[in-house]
Amino acid sequence: MSNIEAKGSIGIDRSIDGIITIDLYGIKFRFKPENNVEKPEQIIDDLNKYISNAEKHIKDTASDRNKLAILLLAAMNLSNDFHELKLQYSRFESHIINRTELLLDKIEAAICD
Repeated sequence: MSNIEAKGSIGIDRSIDGIITIDLYGIKFRFKPENNVEKPEQIIDDLNKYISNAEKHIKDTASDRNKLAILLLAAMNLSNDFHELKLQYSRFESHIINRTELLLDKIEAAICD
C-alpha cells in the first residue's frame, strides 16, 4: 500500500483492490465502499471540510476528548445539512406532485371538452 496522502485532518489512501484507508487523528480505518459510490475520495474531502470547520470552533485539539468533540460537532453539522436537504427535497417533491396533478387535471378537462 502506498503512503497515506494527507488531506487536511484526514489522510486517505486507495489501494488497487478498492480498499480505502483513512487516517483520522492517527487512527487508521479501512473500508471498501459500496459499488454505487463513484468517488469516495470526494466524500472524504467533504467530511474533511466538516472536520476542519469544527476544529476552528474547538481549542486545544491535541487531547482525545477534544478530538471526539471535534468529530461529534462535525457529525452534528453534517447531519443538520443532510436533514435540511431532506426537507428541501420533500418540499420540492410535494411541489412537483401538486404541479403534476394540476397539469393532469387540465389535460383531462381539455380532452373531455
